[in-house]
Amino acid sequence: MHPIVRSVAALVLAFGIASPLAAQTNWPDKPVKLVVGFTAGSATDVTARMFAQKFTEAWGQAVVVENVTGNSGAIGVDKVAKAVPDGYTLMWSGNAAITILPSLQALPFDPLKDLAPISTSLSMPSIFFVNNDLPVKSIADLIAHAKANPGKLSFGTPGVGTPQHIAGELFCRLAGIKMEHIPYRGANMADVMSGVVPVGIQNAGAAMPLVRDGRLRGIAITSLKRSANAPDLPTVAEQGFPGFEATSWFALMAPAGTPKPILDKVRAESLKVLADPEMKKKFVNIGLDLVGSTPEETRAAIAADIPKWAKVIKDAGIQPSK
Repeated sequence: MHPIVRSVAALVLAFGIASPLAAQTNWPDKPVKLVVGFTAGSATDVTARMFAQKFTEAWGQAVVVENVTGNSGAIGVDKVAKAVPDGYTLMWSGNAAITILPSLQALPFDPLKDLAPISTSLSMPSIFFVNNDLPVKSIADLIAHAKANPGKLSFGTPGVGTPQHIAGELFCRLAGIKMEHIPYRGANMADVMSGVVPVGIQNAGAAMPLVRDGRLRGIAITSLKRSANAPDLPTVAEQGFPGFEATSWFALMAPAGTPKPILDKVRAESLKVLADPEMKKKFVNIGLDLVGSTPEETRAAIAADIPKWAKVIKDAGIQPSK
């Protein structure tokens, strides 16, 4: 062994200097931040905290949710993209900031270059629903009603550029109808129940209880296949629009360059969370479908969705909210 190499090895042994490999093996040996781009109590925040609690129990280190809000989650994404890639800053992200927002504004990060996907853990479809007095019980009925009443129908969503807004615009384009978009800052169910807005699109977790209670009439779900949480509710795809899919998803991510052993450890633990019977029941109860994709599958989904939604945004003339 070269004398210099021996000297370095001796220093490592004498002073306990950790090698990068040792740091990865021992990870985590201090608290981990899990950044969420939305406020406490949102669906993104609630699901993040469920995982954070299980990670804390498994690793013996606190996994702390940090809410970094603003710009549809993009501010939180940017913070993670610029963080040190040492595994101590992770992200629990929804898809809007990563696959939709890039087509609405210039962003300070590149979703495909600046982030390391770990796993898409959960997905949540949205539900098309209508006021109970509207003579609409299916997608075909909605199209017929819109064509018979041009310029009179509108649909409410949680806001401009949300997955629900994009789903509505995609549907209108494919169906050859026009409905005015009414953006809300969150839930729109109350106004649909009262008749202020005749049609609504909202994530299944929020809308399903009202559909089940009969206070709203669900006519379609936006997942490619029927959801296990609502097996009697037909998809948009099976009602004349093959391939139609517009869901919200939640994925674990890290800054690009985070060591693969750390990414693998996080994914392995996330799969254990999804396999836990008690956790599975909790996810199903709030309208979530379990995914557990690989990093490669998550990256491929992002790469496919960005141009898909870019076309919808361009064709519909969608502009960012002021």
